Amino acid sequence: MISSQPDDAAPTPRRLPPAWLLDAGRVDSAVYEAITQAPTPSLDEGMRRLTRASDYSRLWLGCAAILAASRGPAGRRAAVRGLASVAFSSFAANLVLKPLARRRRPDSSDLLASRQARIPGSSSFPSGHSASAFAFATGVGSVLPLEAIPIRALAYVVAYSRVHTGVHYPADVLAGAFVGTTLAQVTCRMLRRL
Repeated sequence: MISSQPDDAAPTPRRLPPAWLLDAGRVDSAVYEAITQAPTPSLDEGMRRLTRASDYSRLWLGCAAILAASRGPAGRRAAVRGLASVAFSSFAANLVLKPLARRRRPDSSDLLASRQARIPGSSSFPSGHSASAFAFATGVGSVLPLEAIPIRALAYVVAYSRVHTGVHYPADVLAGAFVGTTLAQVTCRMLRRL
């Protein structure tokens, strides 16, 4: 077989990402630094507790139980759609997208102890917590749009808490919110057909 390159040819250098992507990464890091370095002692403990409460979707399981118990058949349907959306988006974010992205988590060693949350060993991109939060809010909103307003507001705060506590970059939570919202719409469409 004849090779098109001589044996002593140097390997092709690895291509750099496009300039716009490098700039977006710089903005992402700068926003992360601005959030995590701003002194906010009145928020720190609350954000840490909220981000912990949303671990393993416990917060959304609790919301689903309240909806199912207090809003009758529509509440039960909303809870089912919300939790089904969480399951689908969590699977996609944590088991499909994170292994593909392999983004390192932020270095939170200089954060105050009152602000730090448990740092998972998985990839930072996308945020699974944000995906679950927005998936649940979108699933509930497909049945109970008014009741979903405070749940969506809570989803925003949970997403912010992931940056505030040093666990994610802002782009991670934005991507997670997009994944959760989009996959919840797909899930709800499938459930309506059933």
